[in-house]
Amino acid sequence: MSQVSILGQREQGQDVRTQNIMAVLALSNIVKTSLGPQGLDKMLVDDIGDVTITNDGATILKQLEVTHPAAKVLVELSQIQDREVGDGTTSVVILAAELLRRGNELIKNNIHATSVMAGYRLALKESVKYISSHLSVKVDTLGREALINACKTSMSSKLLNAESDFFGEMVVTAMENVKTINHLGQAKYPVKAVHILKTHGMSSKDSHLVDGYAIEATRSAQGMPKSIEGAKIACVDFNLNKFKMAMGIQVLVHDPEALDKIRQAEMDVCKERCKMIIASGANVVLCSRGIDDFALKYFVEAGVIAIRRVPKSDLKRIANNTGAKVIVSLADIEGEESFEVGYLGTCEKVYEKRVGDWEYMFFEGMSKTRAQTIILRGANDFFLEEVERSLHDSLCVIKRVLESNSIVAGGGSVEVALSVYLDKFARTLGSREQLAIAEFSEALQVIPKVLAMNAAKDATELLAKLRVFHNAAQKEDGVSDEKKKALKYSGLELTEGKIRNNLQATSDQLEKDERSFEMQIKNRKKNLDESKKNIHGVVTSLISNAGLSDDLLLE
Repeated sequence: MSQVSILGQREQGQDVRTQNIMAVLALSNIVKTSLGPQGLDKMLVDDIGDVTITNDGATILKQLEVTHPAAKVLVELSQIQDREVGDGTTSVVILAAELLRRGNELIKNNIHATSVMAGYRLALKESVKYISSHLSVKVDTLGREALINACKTSMSSKLLNAESDFFGEMVVTAMENVKTINHLGQAKYPVKAVHILKTHGMSSKDSHLVDGYAIEATRSAQGMPKSIEGAKIACVDFNLNKFKMAMGIQVLVHDPEALDKIRQAEMDVCKERCKMIIASGANVVLCSRGIDDFALKYFVEAGVIAIRRVPKSDLKRIANNTGAKVIVSLADIEGEESFEVGYLGTCEKVYEKRVGDWEYMFFEGMSKTRAQTIILRGANDFFLEEVERSLHDSLCVIKRVLESNSIVAGGGSVEVALSVYLDKFARTLGSREQLAIAEFSEALQVIPKVLAMNAAKDATELLAKLRVFHNAAQKEDGVSDEKKKALKYSGLELTEGKIRNNLQATSDQLEKDERSFEMQIKNRKKNLDESKKNIHGVVTSLISNAGLSDDLLLE
């Protein structure tokens, strides 16, 4: 047997590991500057010149043409995070790169890779346990304001930061309205039930939420009604064009007049299909393909709204929400064509409305599940696309918060708390895993460091203060002392560059707003009283100068 030769040079060992880590760090450095509320946007240009301006880590990495195998793993990681959670893609990439870098340093110091992996797994297990038992807070105890703040946190690094109050309220309302209960009795909040449509013109503040489903489509003929109450919807996934015989069928015609009969018969097939649909009681017909002009005539005469070339994704969602069935063919097992009443879906109202430069069809009061539509307004495509990505991330965040019913403090609070805890935990072990857990602990600090650096603050000083706070909270007396116990929610406030309790920040802000409002009212009352006194003095002097009686003064 001849030995199979493999062309090329095999590389292994520390050199390959170092190259892999360098590739991973290079990818991490690209997205590092986009983390946090002070993070920068990236402008990406592809081969054909299309421009994408975004702050989303998954979108940035997706647009990059990564060829290095190790870097590709990180790209896959960000995409999985985006699919499963919807947000936090940048943080995941930065943390993974830091863990790999520190793991490589341990291997250089003759710590076996298996020991490093075992230490990382143990640290991960302990971290999850500590978060669930000490750091997480039930959303029920905090109220709706916590949901809005979680949403605003997701938007803080995006273009929507300035309008986060406006869009935060919108996103939370939309997710609360699409709540469903599954067969196990669990509350689910499907993100797909919230449809996002983009329309040029006006400002982002002119965006609005519609209680129903909307699609970018118009009536197929002007003679059709613009709105229908008590709509019965038929969803068809086949052509309503003139019927054509299948390829391979040959018809021998001796009489030229018979050719016209064949053409008429082909038209009659489509005519009968339209009449079947109308006879079932349908007054709204959604077709994923084309509808011939002569077929539209029958729908116009029957007062039916027919919409052609509806995207299949929209067709399926409308069918699910209204209880309709998507019909692929009218033929039954025996080959006979029929359209039953059970195929129809129902909703309270279907109407056409113009928004900006486009016409939309709105479906309100759906019978099965509630759907929500966010109509986004903006100046151009770049802005609208980024806003859509930001809203999608926020919707995913609210979904996770509502389904888990738990929330944690932000601003690097969790990372530093875990770092302090794991540092103490590592000292309780007498094995080599101690070193890996200690490095895991140090790696977690990269998130608050990057947040502070992107905000142009002194990362070293802020991180030192933050560690002191969390260390005090985790001491034995910190468990019993309420003031020290509250320190475990301490995180970065990057606008002013200070440490604060990020869990109470909302309520404190509300109290401040309330106090300032009360002061405004007091000042206005004071000014009003002074104005009354001045007017009274002027009137008194006028009466006295005129030599009139003081009885004319009205109290």
